[in-house]
Amino acid sequence: MPYQIFVINPGSTSTKLSLFNGDEKTFDTSVTHDAQVLLSFDNINDQLPYRMKVIEEFIKENNIDLRGVDAIVGRGGCVYPMEAGVYEVNDNLMRDTIANVAGIIHPSSLGIQLGAQLQKKYGGRLFTVNPVCVDEYCDEARVTGIAGIKRRSVSHALNLKGTIRRHCDTYGIDYYNSNIIACHIDGGIAITAHKNGYMIDGNNAAGGDGPFTPTRTGSIAVLDLLDYLEAGHTIAETRKMCAGAGGFVSYFGSSSGEHVKELIANGDKEAEKVWNGFCYNLAKGIGALSAAFEGRVDAILLTGRYVRFDDMVESIRRRCGWIAPIYVYPGEVEHEEMMEAVARVLDGIDEPKYYQGRDNSPRTTESIDSCGITKER
Repeated sequence: MPYQIFVINPGSTSTKLSLFNGDEKTFDTSVTHDAQVLLSFDNINDQLPYRMKVIEEFIKENNIDLRGVDAIVGRGGCVYPMEAGVYEVNDNLMRDTIANVAGIIHPSSLGIQLGAQLQKKYGGRLFTVNPVCVDEYCDEARVTGIAGIKRRSVSHALNLKGTIRRHCDTYGIDYYNSNIIACHIDGGIAITAHKNGYMIDGNNAAGGDGPFTPTRTGSIAVLDLLDYLEAGHTIAETRKMCAGAGGFVSYFGSSSGEHVKELIANGDKEAEKVWNGFCYNLAKGIGALSAAFEGRVDAILLTGRYVRFDDMVESIRRRCGWIAPIYVYPGEVEHEEMMEAVARVLDGIDEPKYYQGRDNSPRTTESIDSCGITKER
């Protein structure tokens, strides 16, 4: 049965919207936001009216009638760890999203909040799919050098798992019997290791971990960060630098890759050095995760809007092509993945998962040990 499904996807530098009637994408847009405008808000939740205005303008300009919409799907934010899958938004999920219980700065937290405002006006059921806090890490991947602090799984799970699923369908590969490194490269960057259907490791994409990105600092020495604080920067300023004002924004005042490439074309040597460092750190992140598979990697997938830069892709091929075959999937499949997952629920094929809150276990029936699966899925 063809359903009308409206998709809302707030990202670190854009708000993306789609309307599906059945499998057909009737409307689609991606509005890019200037990094400096987003930085003017004290916190993510303060962006809600700004982003809502974008949605209202999209609906008005395209004469979209959402009365009778079957479902609204918002990209999910940073709550307590969750299993991968489809969740119908309940009070627990909305409460923890607004409260940002994970303490991570990421605009995906606005997805279901924006969806809830539209639901009040137009009706329909409200869902989220594979939010950024999907947690399938193996035990070794959680250990840090500070007792009581564990590494957390925060990634672009929606696009990563969707891209892997499509790759496996195309090449006849069993996701649940393969070793895949999947990389989402955009305003945020997630480099993840998928073993036998589980995302067992990766960088904390929203927490400033891993390669630096157009808007985030990436991993830096702790003592250097302390020096930055002692130089007079506040905790709030430092948090904003780690997630929002870092990376390209720190160097150039803009998160635009095109802006950096234009500077390079005009002979800016600093911009060239930063861009080359960006590409180099991406490759290092991929190489490091190959150790999770003891070097036995079946494929490396590159996805996200930044794979439109051919020289970046070539840099990764040159440095990582010896690890495994590299496949490039430009853009994202997040909207299609959300629509298809929700349609399966509306059809009664799948049951939506239930978010409990703090006691929400990311692994209820399977255990992960020694970065491997001890019980078949």
